[in-house]
Amino acid sequence: MTTSPADPSERVAGRAPRRALVAGSVGNFIEWYEFGVYGFFATIIAANFFTPHGGNELEGLVKTYASFGIAFFFRPIGAAVFGRVGDRIGRRPTLILVLLLMTGATTLIGALPTYDTLGAAAPWLLTLLRILQGLSAGGEFGGAVSIMTEFAPPGRRGLYGAWQSFTVALGLLTGAGVAAVLATVMSEEALGDWGWRLPFLLTLPIGLVALWLRLRLEETPFFRAAADGDTGTAPSAGPERVADPREVAGAIVMGAARIMGWAAAGYTFLVVMPSYLQATLNATFQQALVATVVANAGFALSILPAGLLSDRIGRRPVMLTGAALVAVLAFPLLNVLQDPGSSAWVQGAAVFVAGVVVGLMAGPGPAMLAEMFPTRVRYTGLGLAYALSNAVFSGCAGLIITEVIKHTGEVDIPAYYVTVTCAISVVALFTLRGENHRGALPDAARPTTGTEREEETPCG
Repeated sequence: MTTSPADPSERVAGRAPRRALVAGSVGNFIEWYEFGVYGFFATIIAANFFTPHGGNELEGLVKTYASFGIAFFFRPIGAAVFGRVGDRIGRRPTLILVLLLMTGATTLIGALPTYDTLGAAAPWLLTLLRILQGLSAGGEFGGAVSIMTEFAPPGRRGLYGAWQSFTVALGLLTGAGVAAVLATVMSEEALGDWGWRLPFLLTLPIGLVALWLRLRLEETPFFRAAADGDTGTAPSAGPERVADPREVAGAIVMGAARIMGWAAAGYTFLVVMPSYLQATLNATFQQALVATVVANAGFALSILPAGLLSDRIGRRPVMLTGAALVAVLAFPLLNVLQDPGSSAWVQGAAVFVAGVVVGLMAGPGPAMLAEMFPTRVRYTGLGLAYALSNAVFSGCAGLIITEVIKHTGEVDIPAYYVTVTCAISVVALFTLRGENHRGALPDAARPTTGTEREEETPCG
């Protein structure tokens, strides 16, 4: 009689881990491509759906970001519902369902008639589609990160999890690139009339490719082991414990606090920035897009190295460095953008650095969350932690920043916002145990905030 490996990921062979990376990350790419496109075209969407007859531009932008933000508040619902399903029937079938919902809602936005055609129904229908996107996005992250980290070879969870964040940058860069091409080859009138629809409609063929990839995906070894009642560890002395809801809730809150700075700074610098530059600093659409592309390039270049580094020295030091640097550099970087005497090169360097330091948090973040939850609640737990943090600190970023600037005239609001949130993340990250990146993922019924002694954290 043979015994199972202590780590179910050691049973994985062949192409399964690479397939997990591609199939797991492609849905996240679609999600962030669309969210980026929506942010980049926020002023055009505002004109078509919220201020069709030349109303106040900033007021229309606030309404657009309100519909943008409301989708984030449905993310926790999606994370809870799809997470529960994914922890019961499997990661693969749940992620297929999530992908279909996400692709359908995004494609319909591209076909949605504007206010001039539907009247007051248009913004309500747009908001409904944003809600459906929020539900699907809430179910995407937990399942995709579970698949990537549960298929990851030993000692590579940080790198595999970082691919999820890397596709955030890739999606945003692709969205920015598509927007930049359209802004270059189309007149402003044509872009505002129908050209803005093209990036949303492009989601349909991408979604069909993603569906094919996910249909070929295997179930993860950790979920199969849990479903078979085989955690790969010694038998317990008594019946298996059911996860304590209070422990799960505590881990979710701690996880959300640890990524709060990543959520706030990522959206502020990478998504909200184009509209901020146009509405507040009078930048052109093309200038704002270039700044966003440069920031996302810095973000993309730092994510995978940060994830790999966290596999060597731990999640805590890498994420702490990123959060602390954002808090320290937020005001100087924003002041460079506000200074009319700054050259384009200096301003480009500023937004590039902003992207790099956010990437230091985003690289190790997914693996850090996965290591906080056992297999039977991992999809739900890490999905809710991410969704709650993003609902409050990402989805509301554009609304908070534009609304506060509107009422106060204070143009430094983005810096205040990311500084405070990153400072809170620094405090929460100090509670993270430095050795959590070593060893197997937890497989017991009990979640861990990462602060317990190693021998007190059951992994079987």
